[in-house]
Amino acid sequence: MLSRLYIKNFAIIQELEIQFQRGLVIITGETGAGKSILMGALGLALGERADASMMKDKQTKSIVEAEFKVKQVKELYDFFVVHDMEWDDTIVIRREILSTGKSRAFINDSPSGLAQIQQLTSMLVDLHQQFDTLELSNKHFQRLILDARAGCLDELSRYQEKYQRFKEIESAIFSIQENMRKAEQERAFKEFLLNELDELKWKENEEKSITDELNLLTNAEQIKHAVGAAGYLLDEGEKPLLAEIKSLVTKLQPLVKYHTSLEEIVTRLASSHVELKDIANELSGLSDKISTDDKRLEELNGRLSTAQRLVKKHGLKTADELTAVQDALQQSLAAFQEDQSNLEQFQKEHLLLKAEALEIAKHLQVKRAKQVPVLEKATKELLSRVGMPNAIFKVGISETDLSPQGIDQIDFLFDANKSGKFEPLHKVASGGELSRLMLALKSLVAKSLDLPTLIFDEIDSGISGEAAKQVGILLDELSDNHQLISITHQPQIAAKADQHLFVFKSDQNNLITTGIRVLDEEERVQAIAQMLSGENPSQHAIANAREMIKS
Repeated sequence: MLSRLYIKNFAIIQELEIQFQRGLVIITGETGAGKSILMGALGLALGERADASMMKDKQTKSIVEAEFKVKQVKELYDFFVVHDMEWDDTIVIRREILSTGKSRAFINDSPSGLAQIQQLTSMLVDLHQQFDTLELSNKHFQRLILDARAGCLDELSRYQEKYQRFKEIESAIFSIQENMRKAEQERAFKEFLLNELDELKWKENEEKSITDELNLLTNAEQIKHAVGAAGYLLDEGEKPLLAEIKSLVTKLQPLVKYHTSLEEIVTRLASSHVELKDIANELSGLSDKISTDDKRLEELNGRLSTAQRLVKKHGLKTADELTAVQDALQQSLAAFQEDQSNLEQFQKEHLLLKAEALEIAKHLQVKRAKQVPVLEKATKELLSRVGMPNAIFKVGISETDLSPQGIDQIDFLFDANKSGKFEPLHKVASGGELSRLMLALKSLVAKSLDLPTLIFDEIDSGISGEAAKQVGILLDELSDNHQLISITHQPQIAAKADQHLFVFKSDQNNLITTGIRVLDEEERVQAIAQMLSGENPSQHAIANAREMIKS
């Protein structure tokens, strides 16, 4: 509920604060006293664009602050979670217009944009002014009215869960098909690239091993000659080095006993002879293994050339990166097969979800169609009560494809004067008629929907007498479970108030300013009597006003 409205430096309002009660809050006052300014200030708090021309004093900022007491319902709580705000059961929305003409907006002291303000306040306040046909013309609102009356809301919620999953699968199918379409264009080329790499069968670190082997084969003759020469020098020839060292050991060995230092030298010479003999054997074996192989040389050069060509083709730095490219190509082509499998699975689920959603939608269609004549009759009766006996309200239903609301398009149509010609509401109803139609419809669904604070600005336009009395009764009934705020000129409506606010103008230091006060019981009697018979009401008018309040 709206609990407080604070206004400062706005139009002819210098500063005022209004505390609102639950139930039916009635606002009255003389024409021009500032009731429309109150609505303008409230509209600013609800997210309307700021207008610097509404500043009373250009030297200081204008402030409008609306405070709401709320319950932790899911829709409201989700708003705070999504926008990373801390939940509080008191919501304060503040708008400021600066002297520069710029404006600022806050939700619980957190800077906010107008879109955020409008989204939040749409859950807090339903402001209906004359010629404001937006909500009545809204297809979602029209469907909501019919579904609330038909008892479809829970079933609709189940349908929407199914429909949402249906659309998610549909989106996934589209995405996979798009990926497959793009992949198909590249598939043949990728397969060609992969075939090249598969034929090469390149291994990790192979480039180094091929380079090493090429170096060996290229220099094989030179290496074999050098190895042979070294082996010949060690173990062959006229004076083999091994034989010479062995001869030295033989000559020095007997002299060890005569000189202690010779023992170590002889030992080292003996070790050298053993080591050199081992080297000679290895050189001999190595020489046997080294051979020129032109065919192998050609093979390795060809393989390395192919690898280097593919390195250049794929924009790589080394041949060792070819294995990663090969893996990536394999994964890409495997993903194509996986997409095909997923597509088939999603298509099956899509068909199943469509069938299930369609079945629920048809149930909704039956319930809605059954409720149409009931809603039309109930609305006509209420319209007759509020001074529109010739008005006929009609609900049109036409079948559509699956949508978030089912397979029905709901259209509210209206004939104000039994002309037999039904048109959309905003084309054939006046502002006052639309306000009363809105009241009638919301009265019919008040127990089924969690309505926000309802504000009606001059719902009584063009009516009086019994019709005004019936409007007052409807407002009173609707306010049993919802906060209603209504600006009115009709005493029959004002008499139903749980809280009666009176707007007035006063002259303060030669400045006209708007004020507002809560009327007590006697002040209410006086105000309603003045609404009945003028500024100086008769005793009869006062008695009549008192009776209206009691009744």
